[in-house]
Amino acid sequence: MAGHSKWAQIKRKKAVTDARRGQLWTKLLKEVTVAARLGGGDPDGNPRLRTAVQESRSSNVPNDNIDRAIKRGTGELEGVSYEEVTYEGYGPGGVAILVEVVTDNRNRSVAEIRHLFAKSGGNLGENGCVAWMFDKKGYFNVEKEAVDEDQLMEVALEAGAEDIREEDNSFEVITAPEDFDAVKAALEGAAIPFGDAEVTMLPQNMSPLEGKEAERMLKLMDAMDDCDDVQKVYTNADIPDEMVDAM
Repeated sequence: MAGHSKWAQIKRKKAVTDARRGQLWTKLLKEVTVAARLGGGDPDGNPRLRTAVQESRSSNVPNDNIDRAIKRGTGELEGVSYEEVTYEGYGPGGVAILVEVVTDNRNRSVAEIRHLFAKSGGNLGENGCVAWMFDKKGYFNVEKEAVDEDQLMEVALEAGAEDIREEDNSFEVITAPEDFDAVKAALEGAAIPFGDAEVTMLPQNMSPLEGKEAERMLKLMDAMDDCDDVQKVYTNADIPDEMVDAM
């Protein structure tokens, strides 16, 4: 399961029901509120908010909901006060896991995250225990059939991309976080379609998991995704494709 895109594929499969969609909207709108609080309510001057709004719209979140979330962030509307927390720990087989949380109750969140780790046979660790295993990068996934490799390399590298990696059916374009918007604009300007596009945490090395440990890891990721406070989960677990497809 090498390659960042596999977890994104799992999330897309999980988001097909109305219940999942409602949960996804809640998480997206939390991110809109936090982004507006930290950087202001104008997407043109707030890259994080711009990305959050684009992701919300691509998931069919109504514009009225997005506007209210922005106003809650800027203080124009009363609302819940959220804070961002990152938890680190070890999953089945000792794989590294980073969990990004947006919560209005830190005590509730840490108790739930600790329980999920323990239930899977892992454990919640101290700050910094696994973060060093990940790099913050911009990431794009481009299907091979949708682009000429030479064109992709020319456009992306000229716009500031650091690397272009070849996977089975796609290319992964990697950027520094500060170059994400420039590369995105260049891809759009060249009419190169891309799927996943985000600033994310990429593992420096993958850790293979098989058998029962891989099953427990998939269940842990599923449980994390079901937690309302969890925004994103990153891991260096490398799970065989056939196990993921059978999930």
